[in-house]
Amino acid sequence: SRKDRIKEAKPFSDFLTDTFDRQHDYLRISVTERCNLRCTYCMPEEGVPLSPQRELLTTPEIVLISSLFVSQGVTKIRLTGGEPTVRRDILPLMQQIGALRQHGLREICLTTNGLTLHRKLDAMVEAGLTGVNLSLDTLDPWQFQIMTRRPGFNAVRKSIDRILEMNRAGAGIKFKINCVVMRGLNDREILPFVEMTRDEDIEIRFIEYMPFDGNKWSKAKMFSYEEMLEVIRAKYPDLRREAGHKNDTSKTFKVPGFAGRIGFITSMTHNFCGTCNRLRITGDGNLKVCLFGNAEVSLRDIIRKVNQGEPINEEALESMKQAAMAQMSSDKLSLSGPSPLLAPNSDELLNVIRMAVKNKKEKHAGIGELEHMKNRPMILIEPTFAPRSQSRSRQSLSRPSPVQWHQPGASPLLSTGLPSFMAGVMSPASSPPSPSHLRLFSTTTTKLTSSNNVSPALPPQTETPEPKPKPKLTHLSPSGSAHMVSISSKAPTTRTAAARSAVRFSSRTALALVRENQMAKGDVLGVARVAGIMAAKRTADIIPLCHPIAITYVGVEFELVSGGPDAGDGDRIEINATVSCEGKTGVEMEAMMAAGAAALTVYDMCKAVDKGMVIEGLRVVLKEGGKSGRWAEGERAD
Repeated sequence: SRKDRIKEAKPFSDFLTDTFDRQHDYLRISVTERCNLRCTYCMPEEGVPLSPQRELLTTPEIVLISSLFVSQGVTKIRLTGGEPTVRRDILPLMQQIGALRQHGLREICLTTNGLTLHRKLDAMVEAGLTGVNLSLDTLDPWQFQIMTRRPGFNAVRKSIDRILEMNRAGAGIKFKINCVVMRGLNDREILPFVEMTRDEDIEIRFIEYMPFDGNKWSKAKMFSYEEMLEVIRAKYPDLRREAGHKNDTSKTFKVPGFAGRIGFITSMTHNFCGTCNRLRITGDGNLKVCLFGNAEVSLRDIIRKVNQGEPINEEALESMKQAAMAQMSSDKLSLSGPSPLLAPNSDELLNVIRMAVKNKKEKHAGIGELEHMKNRPMILIEPTFAPRSQSRSRQSLSRPSPVQWHQPGASPLLSTGLPSFMAGVMSPASSPPSPSHLRLFSTTTTKLTSSNNVSPALPPQTETPEPKPKPKLTHLSPSGSAHMVSISSKAPTTRTAAARSAVRFSSRTALALVRENQMAKGDVLGVARVAGIMAAKRTADIIPLCHPIAITYVGVEFELVSGGPDAGDGDRIEINATVSCEGKTGVEMEAMMAAGAAALTVYDMCKAVDKGMVIEGLRVVLKEGGKSGRWAEGERAD
């Protein structure tokens, strides 16, 4: 009861309180670096090298670390990835973490893409799952495949429907859908997402596009919180702000009469650092105190000291438990109690954690600095990108020597915050962690092979020149899925393209009527010119992977060509379209859209007098500007 909790309340752990008095009672743990999607804002197009399995935390190690944090006051643990549902033992792991509820843990949450969640959701709820954050950036199945580079929209909808069904039955799962909004890609879907909250108790959270290594972030692609709010209020003017918890990451709103809510995570324009209560453990066991920080400290290396530097598996954990029981028995201590059983070197872990938390900055860098900072790819914020700098000899797993196990409350605490029976085997509290425990994000060069293995980058041979890279379709990912090419890293330049097409007539009548402006539908050339200009400006709305471009000039010109005296089918109208812009990508498609639309308009206005017309020869005849230089009729013309 609330009365009992107040009565039993203890001061919050100093180990998890930073110098700005922020108390960190929320822990996010990455349980895998693997993912079954390839979202454009999360993972580089070429993928990421997978760490060797021994470099990642084992299930016993995750449980030991979770137990330590819960013993210090953490009340909420969120399992992330990668994609956590692809971890083979995700259910046993959740069950073991769920057992920590008797020691003060209140919430066990999951962040997932929902692709396979519907298969495991029921068992997860039985294990103690209380909340699900599901990432979904579009409600269009085709757009889903473009943004994630994988199919699977229907499977995600199945997971959403199952959560709602279980909640209607009383499961009480806190359900949120996270949507990263990117200008020109999915910003038009803001209102359809809001509509989802009309009848269902869902919180849709719109997230400002954030920069991470490899996601080709640019400020131009970021759709800000104010812009989202403006779009929503234009349709729902009575949208109102709702009161939230002091540690909420989102600003919550509600449309009156709707069952659900909407929120905005404004990391880029309005940071919420002042109330941050989150810490992160990466898949390789690094403690990360800020999502946008690149300083990390290894907990994995410390916890493995009790197993001779080797990963702690179930067999090793059982051996260590037996040793702990023997130690407790000899000291006449009970293994049962209000606190979870912790690792024998928990004091060293706690001192490293305290040092990292105390070094947490007041707030992360601003928009102008974040895009230039070195940080993990988003997929690896929770898994590391580079191999370890320290190698370890593979020792055979042997039963560790008896160690003294830490059970808080079993005996009086020293000034280090540890039981007195551990004082003889632990390092002094004042000892800083060794340099091997402090790691920044590595920039070690790696390369991907076709089998997704990692191999060191080799210096080129001086005697054998490197082969030229094979041509590739830039709009296709390595897996063959279509995607929009990022132009964020390109420099704006003056770009021009010209395209040509022709309408060939089968009789003399049509060209003569066009020349004399006597066609029944009106001025053929004037209407065709306007159609070409309009089509050039709407290219991105018709060709799905084209970028919206601020065009500076569109010209459409016609040349009326008469055939020989005996060949009526030689009459034709040649169309030349020229498009220019100051931008980061070329305008070839805009020029072809102009030439093609003008030709179609000529056809439409002349078809009443000539059924045998042919549109032919649509092509780019000139391209200049940009990295590739000047081209004419498909040949370099620099």
